[in-house]
Amino acid sequence: MIKKISKGIIILCLSLTMPLATCTGETGHYPLGVEGIKGPTIPGPGFYYKLYNIFYDSDDLKDRNKHKKQLGYHAVLYTNFHRFIRVWDKKILGGDYFTDFAVPINYTDVEFNDDGIKDNSFSLGDIFLEPFGISWHGDRYDTAIAVAAFVPTGHFNPDSTASPGRGHLTGLFSAGITYYLDAEKTWSFALLPRYEIHTKKRRNIDIRPGDNFLFEWGLGKSLPKDWQVGLAGYGQWQVTDDSGSDITWDKNVHDRAFAVGPEVTKFIPKWKLNVSVRAQWEFESKDRAEGTVVNITFLKLF
Repeated sequence: MIKKISKGIIILCLSLTMPLATCTGETGHYPLGVEGIKGPTIPGPGFYYKLYNIFYDSDDLKDRNKHKKQLGYHAVLYTNFHRFIRVWDKKILGGDYFTDFAVPINYTDVEFNDDGIKDNSFSLGDIFLEPFGISWHGDRYDTAIAVAAFVPTGHFNPDSTASPGRGHLTGLFSAGITYYLDAEKTWSFALLPRYEIHTKKRRNIDIRPGDNFLFEWGLGKSLPKDWQVGLAGYGQWQVTDDSGSDITWDKNVHDRAFAVGPEVTKFIPKWKLNVSVRAQWEFESKDRAEGTVVNITFLKLF
């Protein structure tokens, strides 16, 4: 049985890599807001380690009309996301072939104070695999395409509001571009669209989440001494209905979210290390939580 509360059945919709939303349906897998002002830019051949520290805080749970639900809801979420990237010395269609995978460690603390529900967990999440990607670099652009999957390796408990796993496989298709607005490449605009397709849940649960379209964007300016500043944001829409005989919510209601905020990035040459700090505030959310995402990311070249 899924936990019930006085104002209806609520399912905690956890992202595999970052549990972003509590809602009356299913949300997407991809952790929104993890890439920033040059999100589609993949570096040249080499081995890279990227550590995302993703913090999420929310007091607002929005309904289908974008109104706040009065449930005494509060969520504090943290993901330590370890990503390993290899850009190979191999060309495909004139671009660099790359592969990567990521392992998330999730901490989730969720409360519905009006109904006395409190739950938390600290556990391995569901692993991200990206076996195929190609990146290209031009005088005024960087672009990339990739095919990936979220694999349900994390513990999935449908009775827990803080379950670290989602309980289903998700395919992710990405294609993005960073375009440089001047010849010196000091101004950049990035757009990174993605599309998610989900399978049915495990443990004999007849629910298949609907497909999702999402994008991340960034507008950046390079400054002296290897600094960059800019704005970054994202948008996400559910584009097909949830399906299955175990659905207890209105499958015709599709969730969505938008966010925007500042980013500061510093490259440290002697350590071959790039550090970025980004904060994004969500708005116009529907059928999901609305809160603040803070991401501190370290990218190390070996």
